[in-house]
Amino acid sequence: MIKLRLKRFGKKRAASYRIVAMNSRDRRDGRPLEELGYYNPMTDETNLRVEPLVKRLKEGAQPTDTVRRILEKANIFEQVRA
Repeated sequence: MIKLRLKRFGKKRAASYRIVAMNSRDRRDGRPLEELGYYNPMTDETNLRVEPLVKRLKEGAQPTDTVRRILEKANIFEQVRA
């Protein structure tokens, strides 16, 4: 199953995350199928590649709870339903 989840990168105590599409059995920081954006919790900055995200969601990729919350704030699910 393909999951949309966060991949950690950055310095110790200053983490940032990439939003990636990965096989659910792969490790957290393993090689992703596709990078779809990033999220910085320190500054609450988010950059999303909307078209690939919508494509993955329409194909049935399941977001984790945290990624779902980020996508809801960006109104991505409204574009999937349209």
